[in-house]
Amino acid sequence: MRREQTNQIRFVMEELLPPIVRDTALFKYMATLAWGSHITTLAEFRKAAPFVTAEDYTELYRAHPRVHEDTDNSRACIERIAADAIGPTLCDVGCGTGALLRRVREQSSETFTRMVGVDMIGPDKPIGSGIEFVSGWVENLPFEDKSFDTVVCTHVLEHILDLRGAIAELRRIVRRRLIVVVPREREGIYTFNPHLNFFPYSHSFLRAMIPVAPNHVCCDIGRDIYYMEDVQEIPVQETRACAAS
Repeated sequence: MRREQTNQIRFVMEELLPPIVRDTALFKYMATLAWGSHITTLAEFRKAAPFVTAEDYTELYRAHPRVHEDTDNSRACIERIAADAIGPTLCDVGCGTGALLRRVREQSSETFTRMVGVDMIGPDKPIGSGIEFVSGWVENLPFEDKSFDTVVCTHVLEHILDLRGAIAELRRIVRRRLIVVVPREREGIYTFNPHLNFFPYSHSFLRAMIPVAPNHVCCDIGRDIYYMEDVQEIPVQETRACAAS
């Protein structure tokens, strides 16, 4: 499925179904019909998250089925990232299949001389011609300070237990512009993902980004929150506002 389709499903689950329905055994039963016993595995994982080992964490993600065919990002988010990315070096933290890097390269007006994808689990196949893959965790990225002009991190921070540590690492390795995308989402006991952090509003996410950079954008794109901050002063015309959609 594409992101746009799962966003519609999430709208029904999170906005139309109240917690008194979503957190019941009946909803769990209905969800099990679609997702099997993995629904229970995900619920138990969230409860035990503060105590699981790195090995447990990795094994859960190896077993978790891929919902989106190529990338977790919607078309609108990809277009916005491609428009905002600044070259010549770009790193995608939590790159998955590398689809976002490939599409940014295709759609951006920038010329990238170095593109790097980072993920804790190695891909089944190369993530793209001319794109480096580095194995690593967002909480401890294997790069020097200010290594990349643009650092992108999409649909990753909602999975991270040490949220503050992960954000600090992203800011450490970026030289010019940081772009983050997270789902706008309400927490429930039974969900179809192993998320640990939930941001129902844009201002919910801004609290996680404290201290917020003076030159930043934070807004909704569909049911996702798009955040961009500039590390160094960027000409005003390059820092565009983002209309909700």
